[in-house]
Amino acid sequence: MARFSEHGIRLSSMSPSFLNSNSTSHTWPFSAVAELIDNASDPGVTARQIWIDVVEEQQQLCLAFTDNGSGMTPNKLHKMLSFGFTEKGSGKGSHQAIGVYGNGFKSGSMRLGRDALIFTKNGGCLTVGMLSQSYLQAIKAQAVIVPIVPFNQQTNILTQREIGPNAVLVVTEDSEASLNAILTHSLIHTQKELLQHFDSILSKKGTKILIWNIRRNKDGKPELDFETDEFDIRMPEIHSEETKTRGRKKSFPGPQRTDHTIPEMDYSLRAYLSILYLKPRTQIILRQKKVQTKLVAKSLSQIENDVYKPQFNKDRVKVTFGFNRKNKDHYGIMMYHKNRLIKSYEKVGYQIKSSGQRAGVGVIGVIECNFLKPAHNKQDFEYTKEYRLTLSSLGLKLNDYWNEMMEKKAREREFLAAEKKNEEEDEEEEEEDPVWLQCEDCLRWRRVPEGHYSSTPEHWSCSQNPNTMLRSCSLPEEAEESEEELTPSYQKKTYKK
Repeated sequence: MARFSEHGIRLSSMSPSFLNSNSTSHTWPFSAVAELIDNASDPGVTARQIWIDVVEEQQQLCLAFTDNGSGMTPNKLHKMLSFGFTEKGSGKGSHQAIGVYGNGFKSGSMRLGRDALIFTKNGGCLTVGMLSQSYLQAIKAQAVIVPIVPFNQQTNILTQREIGPNAVLVVTEDSEASLNAILTHSLIHTQKELLQHFDSILSKKGTKILIWNIRRNKDGKPELDFETDEFDIRMPEIHSEETKTRGRKKSFPGPQRTDHTIPEMDYSLRAYLSILYLKPRTQIILRQKKVQTKLVAKSLSQIENDVYKPQFNKDRVKVTFGFNRKNKDHYGIMMYHKNRLIKSYEKVGYQIKSSGQRAGVGVIGVIECNFLKPAHNKQDFEYTKEYRLTLSSLGLKLNDYWNEMMEKKAREREFLAAEKKNEEEDEEEEEEDPVWLQCEDCLRWRRVPEGHYSSTPEHWSCSQNPNTMLRSCSLPEEAEESEEELTPSYQKKTYKK
């Protein structure tokens, strides 16, 4: 039966099949994971930590996402489970809301699995909700139904029915029916087990998402590889049985395993999460081990800054160029939007010219494009005139940087030849760049000398800073240039090539 609005006009309904079709915007499962992390790190939630685990519940493989953010009320949870609602606001300063469509949780969770339970607590109210394709299919639902059950830790309110030693069910018009639906159609079949999941949220406030019926390939194996690395989630190797060599099947282990031009972030969730944010503010613990996030713009060598002034607005945008210190085969522009990585290793300028000179190879550019509009899956930008102008300008700026660096190297070679230096010494000469570490207590980023640590410490805080004057979490971060102060860090010349 159709429902009607207050205007006496029938409301639109949403078919349960939309949950699956909506999730297909994520052609890459890691982008679905990123959506759930975005929700935890956006203003209004601002979790300090988020834990991602692979767990077994009732002998079912599950993905669990737990954060220590602000949690949700039943009303906010209902909006999160609905479509198009967002209350994140714009945020302040460098911490702006990433999500704008009110669709990230639905598309992300349903891309990873068919069913999800959400446990959330905001300091007083405990709420559990369910978004489940299996449930909707079992009851032959004609529209999306989201059971939501609120609990309260008080026990002296007559309108509430006690269901556990420390919690009571808040009686609403649908709470008992929702509780029955969850206990019947989810992995959890008793009230006691349901409440125990709130205990796994160790902070007073926070949210836990439990996803089951994980997506599988046609061969029945999980789409994601949980076994190769116990501290990572990876894209599985690809084997082709269609090509035979001398009567034997030839195995192709996928380009990500054999081709060094494929970045590790394409097949390792840990590597992807390490650069997901331009300036990480939330610590991510993946399978019990902290992700070593990095400041991409400050982890390059031979760093120079430029300024992009779009023709279509008044912004002055900082562009950082440098060389990849780990693998020169990974190069291009890292394009962020409101701190979140949207496009990685986008080739521009010399990098897309098919010359044999390998011009532009090894150069990374970093820019935060808040003036562009990301696509719904946050893996690309809308292909607008503004986007094309931006890429064209970035190409010219990358060419300038490359030409300047090549001329600088030529001058250095001439100088070294005059000084009769050995060619080996020339090759080995490396400039020292600072290392940036994030304090686990205040989450601020600090600069330390490159040679102080032989490898990046697993755990680090301001109290361990080698500079004794900077061993306090109360000290502000090193200030960035304001928009008015932005100027290119090197003198650019006009080159013809």
